[in-house]
Amino acid sequence: MADPQFSKYPDLSLAQHIFHISNPACPRPQQRASKKALQDAIREHKMAPLYRYLADPIDGLFNSAGEGTKEQPQSSGTRRPSSSAAMLATRPPSASLALPWDQSIYEELKADNEAELEAIQKEEDDAVEKAGETEIQAARVKRAEFWARIGDKENALAAYESIFEKTGILGTKIDLVLAMIRIGLFYGDKVLVKKTVERAGALVESGGDWDRRNRLKAYQGLHLLTVRSYAAAAPLLLDSLSTFTSYELCNYSSLVVYAVLAGSVSLKRVDFKSKVVDAPEIKAILGDGDDKLSALSGQLSAGPSAGDEEMPDVPVVVNLTALGSSAAEADQVAVDFKPLADLVRSLYTGNYKSYFGALALVEDSFLTQDRYLFEHRRWFVREMRLRGYQQLLQSYRVVGLASMAADFGVSVDFLDKDLSNFIATARVPCTIDRVNEIIETNRPDDKNKQYNDVVRQGDHLITKLQKYGQAVRLRGSERG
Repeated sequence: MADPQFSKYPDLSLAQHIFHISNPACPRPQQRASKKALQDAIREHKMAPLYRYLADPIDGLFNSAGEGTKEQPQSSGTRRPSSSAAMLATRPPSASLALPWDQSIYEELKADNEAELEAIQKEEDDAVEKAGETEIQAARVKRAEFWARIGDKENALAAYESIFEKTGILGTKIDLVLAMIRIGLFYGDKVLVKKTVERAGALVESGGDWDRRNRLKAYQGLHLLTVRSYAAAAPLLLDSLSTFTSYELCNYSSLVVYAVLAGSVSLKRVDFKSKVVDAPEIKAILGDGDDKLSALSGQLSAGPSAGDEEMPDVPVVVNLTALGSSAAEADQVAVDFKPLADLVRSLYTGNYKSYFGALALVEDSFLTQDRYLFEHRRWFVREMRLRGYQQLLQSYRVVGLASMAADFGVSVDFLDKDLSNFIATARVPCTIDRVNEIIETNRPDDKNKQYNDVVRQGDHLITKLQKYGQAVRLRGSERG
């Protein structure tokens, strides 16, 4: 099994830095660190196209519409691509955080790009004259990775497509399509991502190896997360935890966050218990004390029949949160997973006051800080509130309004208004009696439903037979 190709570029962590810079909810130290990381990457990788795409005084992504400088006139109505907005959180960053435009730096980077591209072209020309197809393909690969490295979306896609058409190796084709998916994810182009994910799926089904099939699960799960298909994303992300190798996509701790959030909002209680609450891969990140040590040592997954009860306890320190992270990212402040762990635990145990508090912290710590989760954060919080309401109400026939509000740690007025919205859309089968200050649940009765369905279908059948009988009598009288 060959190692995956084309996995180095584009660097998706840069897209997260761009998101941080434009996110007003992001802490200012993180914004400054992201700005420095982005500037350093632009200089190191000679990213002239990306620099212009972000910082151009006329139509750069970091500039407000119509904004210009003394050296550059204001924009004359140029519209940015629709997908460009997906790279930013809510708006262009403040002047102190936006990338400063320096024409001399841009020209220097552009000259370096032209020189490197000329060298690659010369290498390909020499390969055509003196070498074989392997050397020619190597030069084409180098050109494609060059475009992806410097942030030229259109040329990178065209170069990858050119290589795809000229190669017959299935594994290479899959790697090429996965690279195209990452380009779409980098620029927030959901249409491109959807199309290429389907294309990669078809290639894998035609005979892809186990490793690429497994890597595609993470790609598919992340794509579904970005389009708010959490129910479809959850099994893919959870299945990827034990065999995750797609570190070009995200680090391991981010995958755990995505899997936990998707599972929490979509899985039934039994599956939530087995796949999230008790999953050793998740406990290794979210657990504390003995649970985390047991998960890291494999005790949770071994089971009583493994015969390892007499094995000595050897402490093994594995920093799973740093897997897939660069050295610079690993040196940054560790992520606090306690709010997420509290959310999972309190939802399962029914501690709803703690659950609502943890949900607020998860929104602040994760949903507003991640570019893939940010867009759907309000929907997620609303669905998680609904899940809490449904879980409590399904155990009771009648609940006191004040009692339920106290359980969730909210006011009666808030609960009345919030629950009314869900009742109006038939998401919660109950009614609120404000006179008696109670909530009455209307549990669906399967037997009554089946009876009503039979009666309704019978009425429809009788009506059709009556119409048929009338038609037959009419035809008979005409014959007579």
